[in-house]
Amino acid sequence: MADNRLIVALDVPNVVHGLDLAARIGDAVSFYKIGLGMLTGGGLALANELKQEHGKQVFLDLKLFDIGATVEAAVRGIARYELDFLTVHGDPQVVAAAAMGKAASGMKVLAVTILTSLDRADLDANLIGAGAVAEIVLDRAARAFAAGADGVIASPEEAAAIRALPEAYGKLIVTPGIRPFGAAGGDQKRVATP
Repeated sequence: MADNRLIVALDVPNVVHGLDLAARIGDAVSFYKIGLGMLTGGGLALANELKQEHGKQVFLDLKLFDIGATVEAAVRGIARYELDFLTVHGDPQVVAAAAMGKAASGMKVLAVTILTSLDRADLDANLIGAGAVAEIVLDRAARAFAAGADGVIASPEEAAAIRALPEAYGKLIVTPGIRPFGAAGGDQKRVATP
């Protein structure tokens, strides 16, 4: 039986490669992530096929960030695919619009706190917040939950602190950047081993 806490990223160029990878993995995994790079390679078609024809759970990682009306309309359209998770940036206005857009669908809106590819030096270079990365992540998580997020995306370094927030009760915390011991971090800076 597949552990639905494990989400495999289908960072491949097109639907054929995505379906091939999912077929090779088989029943070992039931949850797949389709990112922005795959969107123009047939990402929604792949998501639909995995969900409807193969019974898989699908996480659409688009990190939407725009004015409220645009985010709400985009999320409303995506909700028709009956996917499981969708990411938006964690600004409260974006999260609130996404929560309205998903309406009564079963799709969960996950707010990105701080990208796991960023560290304090990156935040300083882009004039993002003051203080420790963990403090910024906790603040953004609390505000995203208050705005209607079903969960957050945060590095494993901050997951336990987020879980301790009263606002996090019953919410999801999805942690990218989990790597086997000794594996390269790739473009991720805030990672952990299982």
